[in-house]
Amino acid sequence: MVHAALKSASGQQPAEIAGRSIEARLEEAIGLARAIRLEVVRAEIARITRPQPSCLLGRGTLENLGELIDENGIDLVVVDGVLSPVQQRNLERRWQAKVIDRTGLILEIFGARARTHEGRLQVELAALSYQRSRLVRSWTHLERQRGGFGFLGGPGESQLEIDRRLIGERIARLKRELDGVKRTRALHREARRRVPYPVVALVGYTNAGKSTLFNRLTRSSVATGDMLFATLDPTMRRLVLPSGRTAILSDTVGFISDLPTHLVAAFRATLEEVTEADIVVHVRDGNHPDSEPQRRDVLSVLADLGLGEPAEGELIEVMNKIDLVDPATRARLQNHMLRNSQSVALSAITGEGCEALLALIDSRLESEIRPVRLDIPLTDGKTLAWIYRHGEILGRRDDNEAAHLSVRLSEADIARLRYHQRLH
Repeated sequence: MVHAALKSASGQQPAEIAGRSIEARLEEAIGLARAIRLEVVRAEIARITRPQPSCLLGRGTLENLGELIDENGIDLVVVDGVLSPVQQRNLERRWQAKVIDRTGLILEIFGARARTHEGRLQVELAALSYQRSRLVRSWTHLERQRGGFGFLGGPGESQLEIDRRLIGERIARLKRELDGVKRTRALHREARRRVPYPVVALVGYTNAGKSTLFNRLTRSSVATGDMLFATLDPTMRRLVLPSGRTAILSDTVGFISDLPTHLVAAFRATLEEVTEADIVVHVRDGNHPDSEPQRRDVLSVLADLGLGEPAEGELIEVMNKIDLVDPATRARLQNHMLRNSQSVALSAITGEGCEALLALIDSRLESEIRPVRLDIPLTDGKTLAWIYRHGEILGRRDDNEAAHLSVRLSEADIARLRYHQRLH
């Protein structure tokens, strides 16, 4: 087991400016470390007035932390901030311990958790692009300590000194592989457009309870846990709404503040379910002290994905974990729900409020329904059956060639029908 000492370096990105407490940021860093089963020996906050180019930290802080590291036999230090390669190397020499920063830790988690072939390719490409010489040292160190997860091969490869030229060749090879995966994904995307049901995507800050809510709503058993990034690969299940209408619910990777830009780009494809969803449900941790800053972080990532800044009421907002809040917080959340018709307070654990969420999703889909006139060849029985299943037939007149229908359909179903007819 690797022993970890964590500190929150507030000099580069002050927590007060970001609207979140330094203590909450430190707790999040501890959660990130525990997400890959690192044992947290000590957690310290280092307040920095002027970041030092060589080591980030001042001399006194360096010495104090060095004593803690030596006394506790710590061999891995995680700095919750951004370290330059020079700063990382100098800290390692000063403390005689491995040092990684926040970006390195998040990449490590993603590398350990990605399950699909494409996900592992994306993580490896993001990691290699992050910092070549620094990355090799960080990953091989952790692999020797914990047995490895295939990031740069097996234990044998972790003993090799891989130079920049070899890593560059590997990056080029990964990009070629991903190009092939992208072509396959394009076919899958075409197939998704033919799915005869609207898609509802769950998004939110990591550990907000998305997967627990997903399981509650769909009666599934997707892996959950009180840890950051419990879900990395997207999962989709059938969702039956109160009206009897069927939708597809998608559980996605959790977002986090200061998400490495390499991962935003690498997982753009993983999050395409969000960009193509008919309804996006933003799940928030109503019991977290930094719930509002987390909300801003999620909206920022959505904007990075090309969704733009969501307009008021465009997202359905879920305040989760109300079973944990005190009476005053519960009253405040309920007042917020009264002011915002697109918000629901619930508990994914107890089920309280989940029926209200399903009803809201149902009404949103219903509000998008409008009457249309359709001319369907009588020989196309499959399409006619589909229309009868998903629409409300207002009238029908047949001639020798076609059925002329007046029907109420949702905008999403109209788009699917048009796409299906183009294929024919």
